Amino acid sequence: MGANSSAELTPSVALDHPGVPELFAVLAYGEISAFYRLVEEAQLSPSLRGKVAVAKMAAAEMNHFKTVERALSDRGVDVFDAMAPYVRALDAYHASTSPSTWLESMVKFYVGDGIAADFYREIAGALAPEIAGVVRDVLADTGHSEFVVEEVRSAVLANRQEKDRLMLWGRRLLGEAITQAQYVMAQRDDLTELMITAAGALGDIVALFDRMQDSHAQRMELLGLV
Repeated sequence: MGANSSAELTPSVALDHPGVPELFAVLAYGEISAFYRLVEEAQLSPSLRGKVAVAKMAAAEMNHFKTVERALSDRGVDVFDAMAPYVRALDAYHASTSPSTWLESMVKFYVGDGIAADFYREIAGALAPEIAGVVRDVLADTGHSEFVVEEVRSAVLANRQEKDRLMLWGRRLLGEAITQAQYVMAQRDDLTELMITAAGALGDIVALFDRMQDSHAQRMELLGLV
């Protein structure tokens, strides 16, 4: 739709924009939620290799949380107070997409978390460099995705029924993520204004979500879920 990539943008969101602490707060709660979720879901793994891989993912999420916690502290903002408004929406997302199997857990980690990461990466180029740097650090690839891809692809190649079920699961993750993102933006004016400003620099919010869906389709294909 003619929108620029985030790498080509001139930042349109100022360093002191009131939505910046809100952005950091939702990132922080997303990371700490991912940490506890991964620790819990490691128990679903049928192998020690899987348990260790997920433990490493959880450790990476905790390190990302600490990065955002420091960014908020540097602004004189308490991370717990800042995260509080986002607990309901993010908990609702995780409650509605609670995996019942090991493979569902892996798809959620790779595809579900990827949806959120795509959104934040898309707007990063419209943020002041100091803000964008924090966002990119938090969303940095931890190098564990290869394990997930290998695990899921092997399973779906061997079982067509499993593949069909996980394809539906991936679509559900996308729908639930977009629904909760819209809820959060509707509730937090400063964050909404930041997102709209950033999306305007990207072409508009519709184009942004279109590209997110394209990225989602690519991830599903990489997992063999097409």
